[in-house]
Amino acid sequence: QVQLVESGGGLVQPGGSLRLSCAASGSSISSALMGWYHQAPGKQRDMVASISSGGITTYADSVKGRFTISRDNAKNTVYLQINNLKPEDTGVYYCNARTYLGAVLWSWGQGTQVTVSS
Repeated sequence: QVQLVESGGGLVQPGGSLRLSCAASGSSISSALMGWYHQAPGKQRDMVASISSGGITTYADSVKGRFTISRDNAKNTVYLQINNLKPEDTGVYYCNARTYLGAVLWSWGQGTQVTVSS
């Protein structure tokens, strides 16, 4: 069974930066399409970035230019660099493997909380 452990969140001021990590165990991510998801308080979980096994990235319009997804297959880890944080980025961030049709493949981890506030 695959376990996903997200980390790197915290309380930051608007305009700040964070680097989130998602470490997978129980299966290799090397051939997986991986995504980062954001769940704002009281809202549904939405995908904000994805990266293919070949390194092709896609982003939600709301985060383009500020978020960068990357992967290190040797470490079985996916990263999300978040710059110029905005209050609307507040929420819990999760990662998962997904299909190109949007279905997630593994159980969700506990996520990592990001709070953007002055």
